[in-house]
Amino acid sequence: MTRKPILLAPLAALALGSAAPSQTPDILSPLFAADQGDARAAILVEDGRVIAKRYAPGYSDANRFISWSTAKTMTAMLVGELVSDGKLELDAPAPIAEWHQPGDPRAQITLRQLLNMASGLRHSEVGEPIEKSDTNQVLFVSGTATMAARAINVPLEAAPGAKFEYSSLTTIILAEIVTRTLTPSRDPRVRAAAYRDFAFERLYRPAGATGAFLEFDGAGTQIGGSLIHLHLNDFAALGQVLLDGRGVGGEQVVAPDWLAFMKTPSPKKAVYGGQTWLNAFPDEAVGQPPIASMNGHLGQYVVTFRARGRDGQEHGYVLVRLGNSREDRLHDVKVAVGKVVKAVTG
Repeated sequence: MTRKPILLAPLAALALGSAAPSQTPDILSPLFAADQGDARAAILVEDGRVIAKRYAPGYSDANRFISWSTAKTMTAMLVGELVSDGKLELDAPAPIAEWHQPGDPRAQITLRQLLNMASGLRHSEVGEPIEKSDTNQVLFVSGTATMAARAINVPLEAAPGAKFEYSSLTTIILAEIVTRTLTPSRDPRVRAAAYRDFAFERLYRPAGATGAFLEFDGAGTQIGGSLIHLHLNDFAALGQVLLDGRGVGGEQVVAPDWLAFMKTPSPKKAVYGGQTWLNAFPDEAVGQPPIASMNGHLGQYVVTFRARGRDGQEHGYVLVRLGNSREDRLHDVKVAVGKVVKAVTG
């Protein structure tokens, strides 16, 4: 079914270069403090309305920002669309033909286990030296032409479902599953076009994130674990989808049951659901409402939660923080995110 493209206020109504409304002038200031490293942009949305927005000098609505691993949650949303369409099954063996050969134990890997980062596939996300890590090798060194093939063609290191192993390559496999479900073509251009059209028809356009720019590898596989580029408002619009499954214009984008799955703790990692982080700000968010978030390398956070605001009424919130903060500063960044959450909820 083709969905009508719609113009989505209030987020989309915020014209490029215009000043954002603000609940209080300094509510986002903890995110730009001296200990935050390279904070670049932040936005706070309450019930679909932008109430505070701020850029560091040199950045504006004209900029796109790299998603890093916030893309994983977006990829999961697209997988959910195909599950809703009846073209994929959550608890069926993952439709990767290379695994379904006689005697291959990888045939037992389910779609759910991939989404929960519990496939059992051997992987090193961040190792020593860091340039030799599996993810860096595939994304930036020797695997750029055929990322999915490299991700698929590794053995098990554990039984499927037995352990949590965070893996950007697992999400590339999920993007490959989406592509293979959409088209049998092996032509990289055809494959990329099929994925891009589906992603915009079913997620980005109805969400109001029409500025999204997707990267693909040489085989036409979307690099769904880390390489999508979006405007600040686009991140906020997708946060709204993570919050309640709807675009900012009210259209249902992600089915309620799929959203519930994404926010259900996985059996092997309580702070992780279906390509989504859950309450991943433990030191800073004690006593705060349940948080579902898209978290990315170098301090990209799209934080969503429901809570009583200062007016005593319950509201839905989306808080986005984008930047380029070193690993040793991320604790302070998370502390600052917690400060904003506390300020919002009084």
